[in-house]
Amino acid sequence: MTHLKQVRTGTITPLLRKIAREERIPEDRLLELMSSGRVIIPSNPRHSQARPTGIGKSLRTKVNVNLGTSADFPDLAAEIEKLAVSLKYGTDTVMDLSTGGDIVKIRKSILEKSDVPVGTVPVYQAALTAIEKRGSIVNMTEDDLFGVIEAQAREGVDFMTVHCGLTRKALGRLREQGRVADVVSRGGAFHLAWMLHNQKENPLYSGYDRLLDLAAKYDFTLSLGDGLRPGSVLDATDRPQIEELLTLGELVKRAWERDVQVMVEGPGHIPLDQVEMNIRLQKRVCHEAPFYVLGPLVTDIAPGYDHIVSAIGGAIAAAAGADFLCYVTPAEHLGLPSVEDVREGLMASKLAAHAADIVKGVPGALERDLELSRARKRLDWDAQQKLVLDPDKFEAIRKKRKTKTGACSMCGDYCAMRIVSEFLDPDGKARDFTC
Repeated sequence: MTHLKQVRTGTITPLLRKIAREERIPEDRLLELMSSGRVIIPSNPRHSQARPTGIGKSLRTKVNVNLGTSADFPDLAAEIEKLAVSLKYGTDTVMDLSTGGDIVKIRKSILEKSDVPVGTVPVYQAALTAIEKRGSIVNMTEDDLFGVIEAQAREGVDFMTVHCGLTRKALGRLREQGRVADVVSRGGAFHLAWMLHNQKENPLYSGYDRLLDLAAKYDFTLSLGDGLRPGSVLDATDRPQIEELLTLGELVKRAWERDVQVMVEGPGHIPLDQVEMNIRLQKRVCHEAPFYVLGPLVTDIAPGYDHIVSAIGGAIAAAAGADFLCYVTPAEHLGLPSVEDVREGLMASKLAAHAADIVKGVPGALERDLELSRARKRLDWDAQQKLVLDPDKFEAIRKKRKTKTGACSMCGDYCAMRIVSEFLDPDGKARDFTC
């Protein structure tokens, strides 16, 4: 019995109770949200998680970190170091997108060391296996793909990105559209090449019931991928994107009919004025299923700074109702991210998520800002360090530029907080700001 099916019987499971406590939401309310599909808790019973997470309506906006090797950098140790940094700085989930080296060993190592949910894109492994055994991605068989999905489910993968909505009809829309950037999804490109070469329907669409059988058997969560997401702001909200989205809305309902947890992935490059509309459209078309967005990136000219562009779009998207942000690093569009790139990308996405949670009224979000502002007013640097998102960077900057006055080195003796406190103190006395 899947977790969703248990919850739909009215059972408040230990996992649901844990998430309710962490999110400060009544258990019966979380039960209702999960039963209706508006909240998911990705948790394959075969993967032990110390830090499971809930994703969806009324919960804190979550952030994902992408890890994984490439053919040029098949270094498992480097990816494990990135995983450690991601866990240290509070990622909610990780995804292994490895395409180089021993990808099975890499995935198993990440699963073993990750105490948060782990996701994958199984078509990557299926495609690489087809290249190795038969010389080309287009020679992948349907059994190859479903075999990989089942193998990863047995290993304990908690959620899988599956590009089920990239249909032959959607490819027809793509041909007619004439996009600037065509297809930028790697998984989408693999499926597109296979479909065009073999002149067949996407096996994840035509064999969707087979996929649901596996998801129900192993209790992993489906993340319905956006293989036709726009890769340029000039392609945003076009016919191929919307065609795929309409199909995903139908597939959400079919997953719920089988008691399978499901979320929907959203667009990549979207101009500012279209972000909120895209979120509302997805929520409408996909029946309020949790929405997982990459960015969105609101301009195309920012390689080296795409983590900032992503945070801008992510904050707007999450405030409008997106539930789950996939981080973007400074290395996006340039190369495999370094450990420091991973940290910077995660911090940017977490800031975007928190900014949105203040607007959403998520319990505890605004309270943290209040406590930090009070500590800042007192010039209580120790309290501030405990409350900020990145205590290590806070400490490093303070050590380099600390002053004897107790204020920061920008203002020193002319600190506004210090000056004003002398006149606003209820006892008419200057406050002691020594620290």
